[in-house]
Amino acid sequence: MRRTVRLGLAILAAGAQLHVTACATPKRLAAVPSALTVRAELPVANARYFPDRDPHPYEQEFLASFEREKAWRASTAQSGPLPPIAALSISGGGGDGAFGAGLLFGWSEAGTRPEFKMVTGVSTGALIAPFAFLGPRYDHVLKQAYTETSDADIFKRRHFTAALFSDAMADTAPMARLIDSFVTRELLDEIAAEYAKGRLLFVGTTNLDAREAIYWNMGAIAASKDPRALELFRKVTLASAAIPGAFPPVMIDVTIDGVPHQEMHVDGGATRQVFMYPQRVHLGEMTRRFGAERARSVYIIRNSRLDADWASVDRRTLSIVNRSVSALIQNQGFGDLDRIYLTSIRDGLDYNLAYIPSDFSVPKTSDFDSAYMRPLFERGRQLARAGYPWEKVPPGYGRDVAAPPVAERLQAR
Repeated sequence: MRRTVRLGLAILAAGAQLHVTACATPKRLAAVPSALTVRAELPVANARYFPDRDPHPYEQEFLASFEREKAWRASTAQSGPLPPIAALSISGGGGDGAFGAGLLFGWSEAGTRPEFKMVTGVSTGALIAPFAFLGPRYDHVLKQAYTETSDADIFKRRHFTAALFSDAMADTAPMARLIDSFVTRELLDEIAAEYAKGRLLFVGTTNLDAREAIYWNMGAIAASKDPRALELFRKVTLASAAIPGAFPPVMIDVTIDGVPHQEMHVDGGATRQVFMYPQRVHLGEMTRRFGAERARSVYIIRNSRLDADWASVDRRTLSIVNRSVSALIQNQGFGDLDRIYLTSIRDGLDYNLAYIPSDFSVPKTSDFDSAYMRPLFERGRQLARAGYPWEKVPPGYGRDVAAPPVAERLQAR
């Protein structure tokens, strides 16, 4: 009897060991040491910037884009004063990205949508950004992505033990396949052609090892002839939407003095909900110094409601955590909108903000619920077709503090 019991215990122990081995956490290469973060090399030159560090590389890219624009204008016999330019910043928001996609679609239909000099995107905004950058001819892609997509097209739920033994509660292989189907070498060639005209496309991720924001120069990546550029473009796009804990992080391969390392990148929303350019870059001063002054505007699409979204919270750990994280994200978003506004005033940009109206009340039953996303897309579309009433200040500001028109600010100088 005792022998039988000992044999049974041995079998159970062996089974437990096999289970633990089978559920071992995913492996990775060594992380980049903190002191060497900016030295990590990628296969593509000029592929990214560290907005909270030295602004000089970012400034150099802005100046280089101006030189590319001048060369393109000369090659097409364009002369005279520089034309007004507009920037577009698209926030995160998951399925709420249907609002931004619909707004862009309706803006094209209204015939007033500008060609953006610069487009930036975070999370779901990073998925929208390349198509917004390339213009109305890709509106059908945005409509398809944000009216016909469901949870199954984005992720596959893992077993609950993933919370202990894996890197996320869901597998985003479906989203990776979706990105691969849209982000082709042909798409990169189109982006590269616009980059050569001086236009800019940036996507934000969060380097989780360094715990800092990264702005990826997607135009430079697209223009690279390195055969790994396409994979890097796809990885960055996937990483920007990799919600920590929910979706797996994306491992970016880098080298330091020829030694391979890996960086762990997650959703750019962990550090920025929406961004324009680093506030340490004084664009107004730069343009005056280099003779590039012109009227400039920024349009911000916040794929979220900005009013207090009341809900009765269950007295359960996950409900409390989820509600608290949601509050953190919303308030971080307010700070990002304030940052862009203050930078706009300093640098002479006309500030324009759009967000999901508070009276949109269609219930959402899942993260990517097409029955919710379709009417949200249509709401954004109809608002834009009618002439979107862009807000001139962030939430919480009185209208009496709105900045004077750009023309007045330029004359004052």
